[in-house]
Amino acid sequence: MATRDKAAVMTDDERIRLRARAGVDADEMPTLAISPEKVCFVVLKARQFDVKDAPTLSNEGSDPPDDEMRSVLEDRPDDPVRQELASFIAALGYDEQIDLVTLMWMGRGDGTIADWYELRDTACNEHTEHTARYLLGTPMLADFLGEGLAQFGRSCEEFAAGI
Repeated sequence: MATRDKAAVMTDDERIRLRARAGVDADEMPTLAISPEKVCFVVLKARQFDVKDAPTLSNEGSDPPDDEMRSVLEDRPDDPVRQELASFIAALGYDEQIDLVTLMWMGRGDGTIADWYELRDTACNEHTEHTARYLLGTPMLADFLGEGLAQFGRSCEEFAAGI
């Protein structure tokens, strides 16, 4: 995490050098390695996952058929939405995972689109094979990804309407 703090206090000269190293013009809009559709898929699935509640103990006086349906609304380790989302993120390419983490950080307020290259560089340095676990452990993941994508002028509204 100290690396990300360093990126937040980079001088303008350091930013220009980092952009030059990345092979982009200082005023050029960054290009995403992950498609907005894939980001929106993660956003929509994360919203489904976020609404889950903590598991409850069954009440002896409750209705057994209702108890079975309660599990659909509970956050359980074998949750199919969580498993689908984790598999989807794990199947993404390296650059796609890096962009997803960078978008989440931007949406969380760790930087703006002007800081894209610095944040992305930090995400590259901190990347592990546990990207899905990291992202799924982030409260408000869907909101953060949506905010990050909005900085690119994109929205998941049109994607959500198509599903």
